[in-house]
Amino acid sequence: MSILLDASTRLLIQGITGKEGLRSLEWVTAYGTKVVAGVTPGKGGQEVDGIPVYNSVDEAVAAHPEINASSIYAPPRFVRAAALEAIAADVPLIHIIGEEVPVKDTVDILHAAQKKGVRIVGPASIGLISPGKSKIGSIGGDDNQQFAPGNVAIISKSGGMSSEIALLLKAHGYGQSTVIGIGGNQLIGTTYADVVDDLENDDDTAAVIIIGEIGGLYEELLAEKLATLPNHKPYIAFISGRFAETLPQGMSFGHAGAIVDKHIGTRIGKIEQLQAVGAHIAENPSAIVKILDEIGIPKE
Repeated sequence: MSILLDASTRLLIQGITGKEGLRSLEWVTAYGTKVVAGVTPGKGGQEVDGIPVYNSVDEAVAAHPEINASSIYAPPRFVRAAALEAIAADVPLIHIIGEEVPVKDTVDILHAAQKKGVRIVGPASIGLISPGKSKIGSIGGDDNQQFAPGNVAIISKSGGMSSEIALLLKAHGYGQSTVIGIGGNQLIGTTYADVVDDLENDDDTAAVIIIGEIGGLYEELLAEKLATLPNHKPYIAFISGRFAETLPQGMSFGHAGAIVDKHIGTRIGKIEQLQAVGAHIAENPSAIVKILDEIGIPKE
């Protein structure tokens, strides 16, 4: 198994005729993802590599009711409209790659999605992949050589680190069940805590790696969630930002989701809370493999 996507995923790409949309189409179809339709307002009736293009999500879903995911490739100022359109059409999984989406727009998107029970991954998400089955977004680029099917899930704020850790695991014989770049914005649709139940219920996930950073409360919220599950699977967390510990106390700094203020969102605070609920802490990326070996996670 995997979470959020698998071989049954049927993808819609919003903004399919733009440069980034076209590149995503090339990359995901090459990996085996079934893209069934695209949307670009004003370009309905065209085709891109045999994929029909529609003017609206409603038109696409009416023609292809099997659509169960959408990936939005639109400029930041247009993301809100595109996402609300997909939410209104009851597309259950929506991936948003765009960075610098206005905070107010993100609030509107998340509020609408919550009311409809729609899963949002992003904004600023590189994408998600179930190795050997399907992928959405630009994760893995055009070759995906860093990923391999396996039993370790990776959930990361950083898109680059999700690939780096996957490559590290692969080099040591560990494959991945699911890899998700959740995005590093202050507000995101899917947090670490949001996928815990999915991961706990996934028979093919034996361990979970969390790649976090200073700032925000998402790692702390994960700790709160794990505290309700005394027999949870092994979680291994690497929290970047050690350099911040050398700066004067009380400084406020950061960007997007990496904002630290006094003791809120500190690396040490996150580590202490995760350790308190049984998570393993990796002081550096290479320590992740050592921990997996020590706790006896089987290699694929």
